[in-house]
Amino acid sequence: MNTERIILVDEAGNAVGSAPKVTTHHAQTPLHLAFSCYVFDRAGRLLLTQRAHHKPTFPGVWTNSFCGHPSPGEDLFEALERRAEQELGLQVEALSLALPRFRYAATGANGVRENELCPVFTAIASSEVTPDPSEVASVEWVRWTLLRDEVLAGEREISVWCAAQVAELAARELADGTFPAAAPADLPRAVRPAAS
Repeated sequence: MNTERIILVDEAGNAVGSAPKVTTHHAQTPLHLAFSCYVFDRAGRLLLTQRAHHKPTFPGVWTNSFCGHPSPGEDLFEALERRAEQELGLQVEALSLALPRFRYAATGANGVRENELCPVFTAIASSEVTPDPSEVASVEWVRWTLLRDEVLAGEREISVWCAAQVAELAARELADGTFPAAAPADLPRAVRPAAS
């Protein structure tokens, strides 16, 4: 049985409680904390994933490398490493915070709504990808510049959140696929490091 809990937050990013993940995602999903990660290989290609076709939220949709939810009390960077391993059998390094306060809401074709405060990270793959088929239907490595340009032109079918994240990342891009690191102090208070 899935006992994973997610962190509920207010619009200011303060934790206001927690709830079971399995019963929280529905047509009126409350605002909660999540994360997205864009994983590059050493050649600068970006890993795209297709969500498993039976997932309750946005099944079969192509999106960024992986997404997830930190558990109450869990370090956000450790949550990212945990989720990369769970979903993709992947070890990552050089985790970097790119968009500390990304926020979106979207409703899938099946009526299930996502409603997330979702910091966005980049990382470098340090192992082979071995996806869990219960999470990921397919993977593809693409050049960031190709993905960026196709998404911005509306020429690639991609998740709602990925399209919005790519636009924000492109606006901050320093060079092809490199972005300035944001400060951990800019994260939502619910997961901000204690020293911040």
